[in-house]
Amino acid sequence: MPSNKKNGDATGLDLEHELPSAETEEAAPQTSGAADIVAELETLRGERASYLDRLARLQAEFDNFRKRSAKEQQDFRDYALAEALKSLLPILDSLDRAVKTGGVSVQDFRSGIELIDKQFHDALAKLGVEPLPAEGEVFDPNLHQAVQMVDTDEVADNHVIDELQRGYRIKDRLLRPAMVRVAHNPKK
Repeated sequence: MPSNKKNGDATGLDLEHELPSAETEEAAPQTSGAADIVAELETLRGERASYLDRLARLQAEFDNFRKRSAKEQQDFRDYALAEALKSLLPILDSLDRAVKTGGVSVQDFRSGIELIDKQFHDALAKLGVEPLPAEGEVFDPNLHQAVQMVDTDEVADNHVIDELQRGYRIKDRLLRPAMVRVAHNPKK
């Protein structure tokens, strides 16, 4: 029997060219792979914690922003109302003075009321409120509220005969429609 003893192995195996055992080969990559997986898992856990912390901070910032915006809007409404009321206070002062006056003629009282009326319309104009034209206009259901239809030949059909209550708009928005009587030409 020929002997394969190159390195002096008693079993006759060539140890120089022998492959490592399966246990050693599998254990080494698994240990290295497990360490990589554990490291990657720790990295992902750190990222997750960072993202959760960031999310919590963003939610808190958004909640604070929402509260701050609501407060600013309320302050704006309160301030806008205060400015509107400031422009009406001189009119109230004039009305108070008119009530306290005594022994004035009817003509003087009337001119005082007309002055107060002008003050009031000027204050509304400064706030952007303007009266709607109605009398003689074509009836528009978006601007006028018809209270009565009147059979007449004196005014064109579907035109406003007279205004019972003035309508107003603020900028492009209708504040109150005008209450009107509308002409209806009966067919002959």
